[in-house]
Amino acid sequence: MNWEQLLSVKRFGLEHFENNKEHERTEYQRDYDRLIFSSPFRRLQNKTQVFPLPGSVFVHNRLTHSLEVSSVGRSLGENAGRELRKRHQTSKAHFEEIGSIVSAACLAHDLGNPPFGHSGEEAISTFFLEGKGNYLQAKVEAENGRWSDFTCFEGNANAIRLLMHKFRGRREGGFVMTYSTLASIVKYPYSSELSGGKNKFGFFASEEKDYTRIAESLGITRVNESPVRFARYPLVYLVEAADDICYQIMDIEDAHKLNLVSTEKAKELLLGFFDGERRERRLKNLLFVTDVNEQIAYLRASVIGSLVGECTKVFMDNEVAILKGEFEGSLIRHLPKRVKDVYLTCSEFASENIYRSKDVLDIELAGYRIIGFLLETFTNAILNPDHTYSKLLLDRIPEQYETDSPSLYNKIQSILDYISGMTDVYALDLYHKLTGIGLPIV
Repeated sequence: MNWEQLLSVKRFGLEHFENNKEHERTEYQRDYDRLIFSSPFRRLQNKTQVFPLPGSVFVHNRLTHSLEVSSVGRSLGENAGRELRKRHQTSKAHFEEIGSIVSAACLAHDLGNPPFGHSGEEAISTFFLEGKGNYLQAKVEAENGRWSDFTCFEGNANAIRLLMHKFRGRREGGFVMTYSTLASIVKYPYSSELSGGKNKFGFFASEEKDYTRIAESLGITRVNESPVRFARYPLVYLVEAADDICYQIMDIEDAHKLNLVSTEKAKELLLGFFDGERRERRLKNLLFVTDVNEQIAYLRASVIGSLVGECTKVFMDNEVAILKGEFEGSLIRHLPKRVKDVYLTCSEFASENIYRSKDVLDIELAGYRIIGFLLETFTNAILNPDHTYSKLLLDRIPEQYETDSPSLYNKIQSILDYISGMTDVYALDLYHKLTGIGLPIV
């Protein structure tokens, strides 16, 4: 792969359109702005990240998480862009725009996630794998539909669908993003056929041909013909690193605010990233602040800054392998041993003490119940569209979702488009209304 081909301003859905207007913003900056002002992005403010949506203590939701990942991603991209320009001084590639590409991709990386955090993805998969929706398998496969798209439902693949699919009444190309930004979002550049039953793949069957066209245009290495598999687009590593950094470190800060982690333990985990003089300097700086939340915020910022530098170095040290499609794993996985060990310690602590906390488990249980009920209700409706109750339900779904598609695979996808786009609050409210627990005020 080569950078001049990889960094492309070609827009999906507008491949043959030549834009001769003078813009003060670059094409990649326009991607960022287009996402910021979109409805799916705004809806992230009412979607769970890890902890329940805030009460008296404001913790992260999907929106604030995405904004912070985007900020870290911009730093990673700008660092890498500067180093690449020094290394390839005569190249015509847009190295100075890598920060904009990565930050836009980071904004979009969670757009396809359903309500109720990661448990929402699992609830959808479970419904089709072992729940009341598994009887649909034979019918979907009889039409040559890809059943694993449902049993391994993936928010990342759903984000690509949301950005690329032409929903009814919308324009060709979906969000009409640049090829480079779209490719930067696809963490797992293969279909659910190669996911090994895990919720890790990059595109549904419905978007496979379109992503293939993008990959071929950008010169991304094809690893396997059938089922199709590509090497990762190089900037995916920076997007993934930004997400990894924010996910672990910010969750420790949130857990501290919620009193799930003591101040002493939070400090111990975060100070573990520093040794020698760097550690002493941070301990000294803590003496100037008495507010414990500010102390944790300072350490969190220091850790993020350090990890951005370390990940940039890993990216640059492995540029050749990345361009050959031979680099394996994440940038985090290739950090220096001491730093990686501390990161893994934080990850293990979070898994055992944060992600299994009562509040988090309550959200997961509620998500399973609500999403399972909505899927059962609406899939029954699309299978029996002439029933009176089904007509009432289907009238509730916006016209952009093609519930009247002749294909059962597409009908199910339309229901997943509708439900995965809901906020936690909307899904809960709809659940209450359909079960009769809550009724509109008359």
